[in-house]
Amino acid sequence: MNLPELFAERAGDYRAGMHHCTEAELPAVLAGLLAGASRVVLPAGIAEPWLTGLTVATLPDGTPPLTAADLDEAGLSVLTGCAVAIAETGTIVLDAGPGQGRRLLTLVPDHHVCVVRDAQIVADVPDMIAALPDPTRPLTMISGPSATSDIELNRVEGVHGPRRLDIVCVHP
Repeated sequence: MNLPELFAERAGDYRAGMHHCTEAELPAVLAGLLAGASRVVLPAGIAEPWLTGLTVATLPDGTPPLTAADLDEAGLSVLTGCAVAIAETGTIVLDAGPGQGRRLLTLVPDHHVCVVRDAQIVADVPDMIAALPDPTRPLTMISGPSATSDIELNRVEGVHGPRRLDIVCVHP
């Protein structure tokens, strides 16, 4: 199994929605995933071509930055890229670089859509550290939508983060 296939399998095990497309198909896939949102939060540096198919209003994170209260709007989604993704664990890694935004942007809105390119997928955590553009930046590692289980092992999603995580894997 190649790295993109392993990543998709493992991320799917964590109940992340997995979507696959080419670069040309990406705007339409994103538009479909975000069509039901009230608005879409966009971090600084998001790729403009990703937005061409969106029909929903966007909310840029600017100056001053959006607050936690702003980001807690019902139906709000956030669209980001990532720094790297780990195949072995099905984890996306954000380092607050361009198109990824601040940690708060990915932890408060109810729906997170993240774009991952095949070239960003590495085998394991040591490879992830080596692949980071700047290993001194703070990292947010996400493996599926937010979830917790009580003592009876009843799973509840969205208690401390997005209830839905959709990952769009872009293949060459």
